[in-house]
Amino acid sequence: MRFLLDDEQREFARSLDAMLTASDTPGAVRAWASGDTAPGRALWSRLAEAGVFALAVPEPYEGLGPLPVELAVAFTELGRHAVPGPLVETVAAAALLDRLGDQDAAAAWLPRIAAGKAVVSLCVPAAGSPYALDPDATDAVLVVAGDTVLLTEDAGPVQPSADPARRLARPLGGTVLARGPEVEAAAGHAADVAALVTAAQALGLGRALLDRTVAYVKQRTQFGVAIGSFQAVKHRLADTLLALEFAQPLLHSAALALAGPDGREAGREIAAAKVAAGDSAYAAARAALQLHGAVGYTDELDLSLWIRKARPLREAWGTPAACRARVLAP
Repeated sequence: MRFLLDDEQREFARSLDAMLTASDTPGAVRAWASGDTAPGRALWSRLAEAGVFALAVPEPYEGLGPLPVELAVAFTELGRHAVPGPLVETVAAAALLDRLGDQDAAAAWLPRIAAGKAVVSLCVPAAGSPYALDPDATDAVLVVAGDTVLLTEDAGPVQPSADPARRLARPLGGTVLARGPEVEAAAGHAADVAALVTAAQALGLGRALLDRTVAYVKQRTQFGVAIGSFQAVKHRLADTLLALEFAQPLLHSAALALAGPDGREAGREIAAAKVAAGDSAYAAARAALQLHGAVGYTDELDLSLWIRKARPLREAWGTPAACRARVLAP
C-alpha cells in the first residue's frame, strides 16, 4: 500500500512548521529544562489554537477527533522542532479519559485539554516506566494502578535525564478518578496512542537532525573540500535517510490501524513503527554527532537539544526490545 497525505494534511504540517520556526523553540527548550515553563506554556497555547490537542479529543467534548493520522502529522512537526513538555502524555491522557466511560471526568478535563487550558501528564507503570513526565509543570497527573485511575498533583524529586528538558518524577498519592474493569483496556489504548505519537516525534526529530547535518557537511571543509563530498560521509547520510524513509510509511500505516476496529493488529503496527522511528532517529543523532565533530558535543550549540532527545524518545512508551517482542508475539 502506498500512503500519501492529502492536501489538507500537508498544509496542516506546513502551517505548524512555519509557526514553530518563528517561535524560538530552542529558547523554550532551554527555559523548560531550567524549570521556567512560561515560554513553553505560551507555545502550548499557540499549538492549542492550531488545533493540535483537539485532534485527540472527541467532538462531543469540543474536540476534532480522535484523528490518529492528523496526530501523527502534528507530532512529526513537534519532534522536528523539539517542542518541550508532556505533549505525548496529554493526548494519551485524553485517549484514556475518552475510553473510561466516566462522563463526569471526561466533561471536566477533555474540553480543557482541547483548548490548551489543561496540561496533563500520564503515568502507566505497566507500559514500562514508574515516572511521570514534567509533573511539576502540569495541572494534574493521571496514574493507572491496576484497575484504578488516580488523579494526583504531587510528585517526588525530579530525576536526572539524558534530556534535561524531560523532567521525570514519581507521582505521589492521589484521589481515585475512576475504577473498574474498563480501566485496563482504556490504559492499553492510551499507551498505544502515546507510542504512536512518540514514534512521530522521533521521526520528526530524526529528519531535523539529518537536515542540519547535511547543511553542515556542505560547509565544513577538510583538505580544501567540503566533507560532504567524501564517499564515506555520503554513505552515512544515505543510510540515515533510508532508515527515516522506511519508518514514515510504518508510522502512517499504524495511525490508520489505530483508527480501525482491530486493536490487537493496531498494537503490532504501532510497535513496528515505534522501533523503526526510534532507531532511525537514534542513528540520525549518532551521525549528526560524528559528522559535526567536536562542536557537536557542546551544549551551546542548538543541535545538542535535538541530539539529547533521540535516546529518551527511543525508550519512552515502549523500548525497542518490548516493541519487537510485541510484533513477534503469537
